[in-house]
Amino acid sequence: MASLNVGNLGEYLREQRRQAQLSLRQLAEQAGVSNPYLSQIERGLRKPSADILQQLAKALRISAETLYVQAGILDERDPDEVETRAVILADPSINERQKQVLLQIYESFRKESALDVPTDEMPSKTN
Repeated sequence: MASLNVGNLGEYLREQRRQAQLSLRQLAEQAGVSNPYLSQIERGLRKPSADILQQLAKALRISAETLYVQAGILDERDPDEVETRAVILADPSINERQKQVLLQIYESFRKESALDVPTDEMPSKTN
């Protein structure tokens, strides 16, 4: 089970906020979250949802995928895979449970496809 490193996410968010020259209050307002909640995220006390991360990314004008990776929601992967996952996580028309189910299905299809490698492309075993 992957652990969420909210401390590093908080530090990363704080740095991005400072680079954007925004106060905690300004970013909270632009992202549509409360000032205390954002403060708790930055201090590593809260685990934000993918939706909140998307709102923060939009307010900071950075990619949501970057925040998903920082939060441990996404691993650093093939850019196409990251983009697909990010689109699913960013879709406002489905809820968090539905997003997680879609990601699980997507991952199972990717694993299944990886197993379908033709035998002539697989490394040979020597006994």
